[in-house]
Amino acid sequence: MPRHHLSTALLLIFLPVLALAKPDRPFPQHVHYVTGTIKPSVAQAVLDQDVLAFYRRWKTDYLVSAGTAPDGTTLYRVIHSKAHPEETVSEGQGYGMIITTIMAGVDPDAQKIVNGLWKFACQHPSTVDSRLMAWQVPENPETGIDAAFDGDADMAFALLMAHNQWGSSGRINYRQEGLTLLNAIGQSMIGPQSRLPLLGDWINREDTEPQYNQYTPRSSDFMPGHFRAWHRITGDPLWQEVLVSVQNAVSQVQQDHSPATGLLPDFLEPLSATDHRLQPAAANFLEGPDDGHYEYNAGRDPWRIGTDALQSGDPVSLAQVRKIADWIYAATGGYAANIKDGYMLDGTPLRPDDDFTTFFAAPFGVAMMTTNHQAFLDDIYTRIKDRHEDYFEDSVNLLCLLVMSGNFWSPEPDPTQQPQPAPIPGKAVIAPLTLLLSH
Repeated sequence: MPRHHLSTALLLIFLPVLALAKPDRPFPQHVHYVTGTIKPSVAQAVLDQDVLAFYRRWKTDYLVSAGTAPDGTTLYRVIHSKAHPEETVSEGQGYGMIITTIMAGVDPDAQKIVNGLWKFACQHPSTVDSRLMAWQVPENPETGIDAAFDGDADMAFALLMAHNQWGSSGRINYRQEGLTLLNAIGQSMIGPQSRLPLLGDWINREDTEPQYNQYTPRSSDFMPGHFRAWHRITGDPLWQEVLVSVQNAVSQVQQDHSPATGLLPDFLEPLSATDHRLQPAAANFLEGPDDGHYEYNAGRDPWRIGTDALQSGDPVSLAQVRKIADWIYAATGGYAANIKDGYMLDGTPLRPDDDFTTFFAAPFGVAMMTTNHQAFLDDIYTRIKDRHEDYFEDSVNLLCLLVMSGNFWSPEPDPTQQPQPAPIPGKAVIAPLTLLLSH
C-alpha cells in the first residue's frame, strides 16, 4: 500500500477512537460529601435510576441538533422554552454541558453532545469579548449581543470537567479551551476592585457611577464551588479573591437585609457610589418589579452555595446555606407542598396562591442536605424527582437531582499539567472572531 494511503487508513481508524473516548468518571459516581451531611433516604440504585429517567426526558424535551460546524462536528443547542424552541441562551448551553459530561458512560453520545454544545457556543460570540458567548440566540441587537456571566462560567466549568472525563487529546482540547474561557471571564466579567461577578461583559469594569457597574451583581452568579475549583486548577489568586468576595457579600446581605431568612435578592446594588455595601436592587432594576426579591434568579442560590458546602465543607458556605435551609423548614412546617413561588427577603410569599414549582423546591432540597431535616428532604425529593415543567425549571431540577443523588462532581487539577499563569489584570486580550470560530 502506498505510504500516503496507509497514513489515511490509519487516520480513519484513529479518529473514531478520539471521538468515542472512554470516560474516566462514568455515571454513576456516588460522590461522598462531607461528614455530617445527608441524602434522600432512598436506595442508591433508585436515586441513580431517577436521575437517568429525568435525564432521558430532559434530552428529549430540550436538546436539539443545530447543523454542522465547519470541521464536521454535529452542533447541539438547548432550547429556551417549549413555547419558543427556536431560542437558546448561553445559560442553557452551560447547563447542558455540565449535565451531559456527568452522564457520560450511561449515555454513549455524551462526548458528541458536549462537543456540539460547545461548538455551537463558539459560533455565536459576544460582540464585546469574542471569547465569550452571546447570551441569546438568535442574536438581537436591541437586547444586546453580549455575554451573561453564568452561561460562560458553567461552560468553563464543564470544559474542565470534560478534560477530567475524556482527556484533551481528541478533537477538542478541553483543558486549553476551558482555560482560555476562564481568562476571558476573569478579564471581562470580574470587577477589578469589587472582585464580584459582573452581570456580563457589557458592564464598564472601571465605572462606579452608572446604574450597572462592578458593584451591581446578580446573586445567582455567586458560584463558590466554581471559583474554588478554578483556583485549585489554575493556581490563579484571582479566583480565591472572587470566592472571598462573594462569600463576604452573601454574609453581609444576610446580616443586613435578611437576618431571619438568609434569602438573597435577584439583584444587588451598592448603598451609594462611595459605600459599596450591598442592598437589594430597586424594582425594575434590570428585569422586573421583583428584582429586589428572592425570585427566578436568586432561587438558584441554595443549590449553588449548598453544592459548595457539601463538597468542600467550607464553614462559611455551610453557615450561609443552613440559614436558608432552617428558615424554609420552619416557614413550610416541614411540608414541601408549602414551598411558595418566590419570597420577599423577610419570608413573605410573593405569590401565596401560585402552584408548587420545582424551580424553588429543588434548590431548597440541596440546602436541606446540610441539615438534619431528613423527612423534609425526603418530601422535597419525592415531589421533584419525576415532575416536569419547562426548560428552566427542569434544567435546574436535574442539576439539583445530580447533587442530591451523590452524582455531582467538580473538576480537579491534572497532575501532568502546570497551573496556568495568572492573566494580567486589566489586560483583556480579545481573540479575533476567526480564532473563536476555529474552536
